[in-house]
Amino acid sequence: MVTLGSIFELLKDERRRYVLYYLYEQQGPVRIDELVEKIEEWEDGPERDGPDDRYERIAVDLKHTHLPKSAEVEFIQYHPDEGTVQIQGTPPKFDVLVTIARLIEEPDE
Repeated sequence: MVTLGSIFELLKDERRRYVLYYLYEQQGPVRIDELVEKIEEWEDGPERDGPDDRYERIAVDLKHTHLPKSAEVEFIQYHPDEGTVQIQGTPPKFDVLVTIARLIEEPDE
């Protein structure tokens, strides 16, 4: 059973919230590279200047920190060998909190 504390722990970090927002909107597994691209877009915005190593830093951060942490709850499945992650069977209190957080934060604005 997911506690309110574990949901708040997931939502505590901005990058992890972005992961949750994107996964919550998708149906089925999401490729890690697709997720990295979306987070890079939300963090940098469209006015990004030239190539940098930001994509790689986000990918490493997700793979080694945020995705394993997120997968500690039963409704997030992270498959590092397949390069996918998904949300499935979220509890109602998570649905409410992630929806409110996304409305307040508006990452794609």
